[in-house]
Amino acid sequence: MKNLDFDEMRQAMVRDQLITRGISDSRVLSAFSKVPRHKFISDEYFEASYSDYPLPIAANQTISQPYMVALMTERLGVKEGDRILEVGTGSGYQMAILAELAREVYSVERAEELAHNSRITLEGLGYKNFKIKTGDGSLGWIEHAPYDGIIVTAGAPGVPESLLGQLKDGGRLIIPIGSYFKQVLTMVEKKNNLLTTTEVCGCVFVPLLGKEGWTNDKMDM
Repeated sequence: MKNLDFDEMRQAMVRDQLITRGISDSRVLSAFSKVPRHKFISDEYFEASYSDYPLPIAANQTISQPYMVALMTERLGVKEGDRILEVGTGSGYQMAILAELAREVYSVERAEELAHNSRITLEGLGYKNFKIKTGDGSLGWIEHAPYDGIIVTAGAPGVPESLLGQLKDGGRLIIPIGSYFKQVLTMVEKKNNLLTTTEVCGCVFVPLLGKEGWTNDKMDM
């Protein structure tokens, strides 16, 4: 494998993929400038580590396009003292970005292999303000609720009621909503226990599987 300047590749990603497409939150941009995306993928994809598209990871899943990760993170509006829930740990890259921004990050991953790999990668990079568990992410993680923000990195047929119940008043939830492989990125804000929904953009994510996500019955519809 040829020598790659990952630092330069990362800065080019921030400059050419994020800033030019409207990502402007300085804390978000700083996190993307710092987190080494190449650490969250296999060696065979190193040359594409900072490219503008998703990449395969274990368990037939993907690490999302950098711009989409940045857009979801910026819309979540994470503050330093926040407690954040992530549904779908995947590679752990989104969680690393969130760990740079929030006080505590909790993540639920369906695949044990991904949860294990992500935990090792994040610990290896020195992160300590996170916890990962294996389980049904559509049900959230009630033990640590309520959350200032919830980010769902898989597409669902609707917003899971369990997640809405774990969202703090004044908090935000961002989730892809729609059909099995075509969704609309949707932001839900809770204020005075009332919900406001905003559609952000079209997107395509792997499906959220679980009791309040996609089930065999829903897939047959």
